Amino acid sequence: MTPSPRLLLTIDYESWYALSRRYDNLESDKRHALDKSFARDAIDPILEKLKDSKATFYMVGELVEWYPDLPQKIFDAGHEVGFHCQVHRPLTTVEDIKHDLERSAGWRRKFNVRGYRAPMIRTIEDLYPLLEQNDFTYSSSLYAPTGTKIQKNNIWEFPVSTYPLFGHPDTLLASRHMSMELLIGGEFPYASSMMSGLFPRAVFKIIERELKKGLSPIIFLHPYEIIRPENWPKRLAKDIAAHPLLYPFTLSKSSFMDDLIRSFPISPVLDFVNENIHEHSKS
Repeated sequence: MTPSPRLLLTIDYESWYALSRRYDNLESDKRHALDKSFARDAIDPILEKLKDSKATFYMVGELVEWYPDLPQKIFDAGHEVGFHCQVHRPLTTVEDIKHDLERSAGWRRKFNVRGYRAPMIRTIEDLYPLLEQNDFTYSSSLYAPTGTKIQKNNIWEFPVSTYPLFGHPDTLLASRHMSMELLIGGEFPYASSMMSGLFPRAVFKIIERELKKGLSPIIFLHPYEIIRPENWPKRLAKDIAAHPLLYPFTLSKSSFMDDLIRSFPISPVLDFVNENIHEHSKS
């Protein structure tokens, strides 16, 4: 049986400063001080908002080091714990990805992590053999039209959803990230939290339309878009001035998330992936 359509709601669980590249090379304890317990304190109200709906949380492993109860709370509430990165920064070389996977191995094993999402939805084709070596089942690290699924080695790629305006793309190789090339190619990356910040009603309507077509959109939000950090977004004023496209990521999506939960069936990505793999093995 073909898996039933549902919204695959994902949360890239990172601290507020992850939007900026200014903090990538700080020592971990300095980033911890910057967080000011935001990542720890945001989880309970987010879980409360989800209620009985189950989502996927792609965790930044550094937060697990600081707040070991974070993934346990998510796991105990019935959500999927996935891996986003160990330290939030661009990961576009084999060496950096290997190092990240090595540093995160312990906590990933504890929570049976099987899903991966690259930081900034930007990666390389060499990622997939590394994921296979580290016991992952799937990745969600590209942008591609809703319903796309690709087998790369023994890893499945279930991309973040786009809406194709001019037909489906011919190739789906990494990196397929938020870029002018993607937009010029006729794909509207509606599942990015940038777009739900700018065009929430349009995004909602696209999700509704895709579900009616039997497709299952994969979208993402961030904790700082759901629960507002202190003095937000003034903390990022310098970054927004230099990079205005960061501004939509600072807008509140709390009501948008409430609308999604109220309106659509939602499930973790791993459940959907396992159903698809089961159907694939039978065909």
